[in-house]
This record gives sequence, C-alpha cells and structure tokens, in this order.
Amino acid sequence: MRKVDRSTVEGPASLLLDGRAGKKELARARAHFLAAHDGASFTFLAYKGDDVRHALEALFHGKCAYCEGRYDTTSPVDIEHFRPKGAVEGIVHPGYWWLAAEWTNLLPSCIDCNRRRRQNTPIAFASLTGGLEAARQTGFRIVQTGKESAFPIRGTRMEAEPPQDQLDMALLAEECLLIDPCRTDPEEYLRFHVDRQEPLGIVYPAGSTDIVLPAYQAGNEQASEIENQAREARVSVHGAVSIHVYGLNRLALVQERTRLLWRLEFLASVVLDVFCIADSLKEINVPDAEDRKIRDSAVARLEKMAGTALAEIRDAANPEAPFSAMARAWTKDFMAALP
Repeated sequence: MRKVDRSTVEGPASLLLDGRAGKKELARARAHFLAAHDGASFTFLAYKGDDVRHALEALFHGKCAYCEGRYDTTSPVDIEHFRPKGAVEGIVHPGYWWLAAEWTNLLPSCIDCNRRRRQNTPIAFASLTGGLEAARQTGFRIVQTGKESAFPIRGTRMEAEPPQDQLDMALLAEECLLIDPCRTDPEEYLRFHVDRQEPLGIVYPAGSTDIVLPAYQAGNEQASEIENQAREARVSVHGAVSIHVYGLNRLALVQERTRLLWRLEFLASVVLDVFCIADSLKEINVPDAEDRKIRDSAVARLEKMAGTALAEIRDAANPEAPFSAMARAWTKDFMAALP
C-alpha cells in the first residue's frame, strides 16, 4: 500500500455535479432512510458509473488500493466503500449510506482484499530468528480476511448523516483503525520484511525492529483482539488491524511479493557483477589501439547492460508498478548497501 493523492485525477462528474446520478441517489437515500421503511433495502448504483471506475483506475494505475496487486488484466475490480454503505460488521448500524456516492469514500479493491474469504495466512512469529523460519515452513493457517463491511474505530461512530459543514469533523472523531491510502501515508504504519539472503514478502506493523504479527487463535480473529495485541506489542495498531482486515499477508499475496523480491535480487546481482566485470576490464593494460577499441566497446556494452538492470529496479518502485511500496523499501536497503 502506498500514499495516493486523490487530487491528481479529475473526479467523476456523475458523483460531483448537481443533477447527476450521485446527487439524485443521495436525495432518494435520504428519503428512504429517514422514513419508516419496514426494513426495505435500498439499491445503490451511482458508485458503479463508468466514469467512477475510470477515475479510480487512473488514480491507482489499475492496482488494488490496499495490496497494490494489479487487477486490470486478471480480475474485475470491486469499487469499495471505505466506510461501508449498507451495514457495519459486529454492530447494529444502517451503514454510512450518506457516503455511498461520495467520491472520497470510494477506492478500487481486488476481490480478496474486499470480500470476506478464507485465506491461508501466517500465524504469529515474534522475531527474525527461529519464529520466522518456522513461519516459512509451517506458519500458515486458514483465516477469514477481507474488508467486507468491517470498519473498526476507537472514537465516536457516526450513527446518522451529520450536517455537511460538520462531516469532516465527524470523520476525524471516529478515529478509524484502517488505513485509507488517500488520507494517510501507509508508510507510517506498515513495514516490509527485507532479507537479502532469503526473501519473503511479509508486511508487518511499524513500531518494532522485529516482525510482530497477530497470534491468530480459533475464535480470536476480531479486529478488537488484533488491536489489543498490537497495543501490548507496542506496534502500530493501524498497521496491525489493516493487515488483518485487508488480508495483506494471505499466502497468494506473500508468494507474489516474494517472487518480485527474488527478481529484484537477480537484477541486483546483474548490476553488481556486470559493473564489477566492466571495472576489471578497464584496469587491463591494452597497448594495441585496435584492441583497446574492442575492450572499450565491451566495457560500454557491459555498463549499458548494468544500467538497464538498474533502471528496472528503479521502475519496480514507481507508483505504476505492482507492490511498489515493498519494492521501494527493498531499493532503499539495496542502495544503502552499495559500496
């Protein structure tokens, strides 16, 4: 997950302009939810507009807002309501229906981050020695993850639509425990495990030099329990709860991130080895002018090859690339280790 500036794209007219689908739907929703409706459901459609989907795709470069996996070529996107529109998990609540067509409440999500599904997920391991190795071997169990209608907070929850001029204050008062990449910087709450010898694409809460993940036990997977464990471990609550709710360490995702880490390690070896060979060739004394031309040409080609590999490493950390936040963390470590 990486920070995204929503103002970099033009918002969808269907939601923002008066007289269009979003404003009309909000008026109908107000009439429905503020009247006695005997539990009748309300169908939200405005958020599904083509211009909404296109704007979100441009904003997040065809990637899931939460895991940064690319959905644009492999699966349909879920247009996800950060604050759920129809219900809130674990409590009696009508949902944040007044935000169903609110542009700033919408995010693109892959199916696995958005829908509640059973996922292989790593269990707790407390340090980079012993426990981490055990987790590599056997440390996965089936856990229900995926945001669905979850929205854990530690503040005062909105139970009804506030006056428009008080909405921002009401949003802040909730003190939500999930990371919205358009409102906060995920880098403050999340860390990626970087092991240059044995890459493993695990993400964990910020606040510790060791990997600290929730100790999943049967019947012990609620966000409130994850919050308590994070506080006890003195790691980021937002990070721990978001990792659990979005399923950011589900097995398939860890495997994809690990594949990227191995690719980056390969490119790094190409860069270092080829530059080393080029430098060695430069040191060779070649008296013959024609031979020097051949040597210099070989050096130039080697340096170009290494430069291409280095450019690929940089590209992996660009906002358009899948798992770019992890690649950026790896790149920082790689650059810091250069002689």
